[in-house]
Amino acid sequence: MRRLLLALGLLAGGAHAEPAALEELQLQAEYPVSEMTAGNLSGLAQCGEALWAVSDRDDATLYQLHREDGLLRAEGEPFVAPEPPDSALPWGLRMRNWAASLVRGGKLDFEGLSCDAQGNRYLVSETRAAVLQVAPSGSAQWLNLPSGLVRQARASGMLLHFNQGFEGIAVDPSGERLWLAAEQRRRGLTVLHRQNSTWRCTGGCVLISESGEEPSPAALGGRAAPRDFAGLAYFGEKLFTLERQAHRICRRTLSNGEAELCWSFAGEALAEARRYPPKYGMAEALWIDQDGAWIGVDNGSQTRADGEQRPLVWRFNAPKGGWSRRP
Repeated sequence: MRRLLLALGLLAGGAHAEPAALEELQLQAEYPVSEMTAGNLSGLAQCGEALWAVSDRDDATLYQLHREDGLLRAEGEPFVAPEPPDSALPWGLRMRNWAASLVRGGKLDFEGLSCDAQGNRYLVSETRAAVLQVAPSGSAQWLNLPSGLVRQARASGMLLHFNQGFEGIAVDPSGERLWLAAEQRRRGLTVLHRQNSTWRCTGGCVLISESGEEPSPAALGGRAAPRDFAGLAYFGEKLFTLERQAHRICRRTLSNGEAELCWSFAGEALAEARRYPPKYGMAEALWIDQDGAWIGVDNGSQTRADGEQRPLVWRFNAPKGGWSRRP
């Protein structure tokens, strides 16, 4: 009996053991972003050799980022978005989004950016639950998304709350597949496939939907916070999620969105000089390539401990063994 109790105790202890520490990504460079008029950097994408950004307070400009003297200088490229399609979001959410835009600007609230191999840029509008495509020529059009997208997402518990809609977007190089990430309460991933000029949900729109809380890094006090997705990227037939509050990047399967492997960037992001007053994560944008990750920081109006007030972009090295290594 004593041996049995001992064995049961060991099993119980294992069930509640602390998870293994994630590998920390190594920061290669940090770039303040200058001349981004509205600030609030919310999306990043590398199209060919050019790095682009979008602001959630600017409905009519994309920014090409040029490396100059230790910073990224933002050069604006204007575009004109046509009248957006009718929103499938309920009246109450639409009214709250409209009222917020009067105060803060950015009625379309572009929260993510991706691009395909042809140089088309894709911007997801959180307030409209819609996607705008901006061609290399600068012409813009809204994608013809299926009416069931929002309905299925809401039925799965996503897109139910104000300011917690689609926060990230990823497109494969061929421009045939598109994924959207819902932020939190519940967070989730949806997938669409292009058929000629329209987009369809093949076998359902929702890949994954999940709720719950998890502790923030110890440097932020370790308090429990809702699981979230703040950015999304596609690379090497995998999805990569930026999980802002947990300060990590996770690699996920295309088939069901399950996490395979995660890496932390908390060690660098929460160094004393890089701390912001709020006790939550500030990372908003993600782009993955073979050599590393670009992470964009939306500081809003917050000033960092070292006095930096501009948006920031971090360049992290790829992890040991690369992004595709086995767990």
